Amino acid sequence: MTAADVPAHTPDIANGKLLFTAAGCLSCHKPGPELAGADPSLPSGGAPFKTPIGTFYPPNLTPDGDTGIGGWSDLDFVNAVMGGIGPDGSHLIPAFPYTSYAHMRMEDVLDIRAYLATLPAVRSPRRAADIPLAFILRRGIGLWKRIGLDETPWRADETRDARWNRGSYLVQGPGHCGECHTPRNLLMAADTSRAYGGGPHPGGEGKVPSLRDLIGRGRYKDAADLVSAFSFGEVMGYDKLSSGGMGEVQTNLSRLPPEDLAAIAAFITSLE
Repeated sequence: MTAADVPAHTPDIANGKLLFTAAGCLSCHKPGPELAGADPSLPSGGAPFKTPIGTFYPPNLTPDGDTGIGGWSDLDFVNAVMGGIGPDGSHLIPAFPYTSYAHMRMEDVLDIRAYLATLPAVRSPRRAADIPLAFILRRGIGLWKRIGLDETPWRADETRDARWNRGSYLVQGPGHCGECHTPRNLLMAADTSRAYGGGPHPGGEGKVPSLRDLIGRGRYKDAADLVSAFSFGEVMGYDKLSSGGMGEVQTNLSRLPPEDLAAIAAFITSLE
């Protein structure tokens, strides 16, 4: 992507904050142990993120000019978030879910950048991932993207109402729910023929449940019940929503506006 592809856009910071929350950015980019006493509400990065191939240390997203994204251009940010390409041209490992963010509206991505620019800058030097042969792996990802990276923009379904389409966008784009709830094929690309059907946990421990037919399977009574689960989790008796891998997800969801929770629930409960 080039600078000509980035549209002129007046940022909506409130929308950027909402989508930052929906995307769970803080959950991965929270301060690491080296930043003892750092503000936990700022995405200063460094907390270990374990995967089957090694441990990553998500970077600093605050506007620090030396260690964060303060020196990034809009193009740098869009390329990283939607294309998995770092400012230096390197391919980012898709532990960062740009495979979902690729479907987002570019204007929304720019709104997230605008929101991040309003945060206090935190100095938090980046730590390299603890993975073997990282350089070779990143080179291979460039080839993998030709097969495994679907950059098709999200499109509304004209047969569905506005609420369902809003939920579809949030789930498939910023919410990146399919990254965990959709199984993968032999090339480790999402197996869209089994979308949201559950599969092995990406962290290598246990399984992620299916999101299909939640009402028919008796998991929830209706879409409103799922909204309550998103809002209150295990505090209100909703099993397996406030612990394990879903703990931080549920916390993020609980911070979204009620209308967005209803939209997400409408989409998910439509999956058969």
